[in-house]
Amino acid sequence: MIDKEGFRLNVGIILSNDKGEVFWARRIGQDAWQFPQGGIDREESAEDAMYRELREETGLEPQHVRVLGCTEDWLRYRLPKRYVRKNQTPMCIGQKQIWYMLRMVADEQAFDLGCCDKPEFDHWQWVDYWEPSKKVIFFKRKVYKRALSELQPLLQLA
Repeated sequence: MIDKEGFRLNVGIILSNDKGEVFWARRIGQDAWQFPQGGIDREESAEDAMYRELREETGLEPQHVRVLGCTEDWLRYRLPKRYVRKNQTPMCIGQKQIWYMLRMVADEQAFDLGCCDKPEFDHWQWVDYWEPSKKVIFFKRKVYKRALSELQPLLQLA
């Protein structure tokens, strides 16, 4: 769904382990790493979209994770002009996201990056909590820093 301002409604997922590291995955066929994320479908809640995206992109089911919380409001980023598809209606100029902090409660064998017809990722690893905010594609860095900053206190409570 794209709102009237041109932002695609989306969820972002920060998946942590018991060491405070986070799940970081490489997009298939690219040297591009990111957190799992994806659009919110019509008639779907943000939480439902989060579980759907989690399953589609990592193979994890609800019983494999514990939801620690989410951002209080939408976090937005604009796409650089070269990434905006001008022939698309409605035109998407960026994304607005609700970010979720999850804790992995299952064994790593639960991951299955190839569980769906069109896998998003081909490799994953656990990384230092702040590393993604420094290494994600440039136009997502501010949103990553905001999401990580807002959700970090939830790790101390887990």
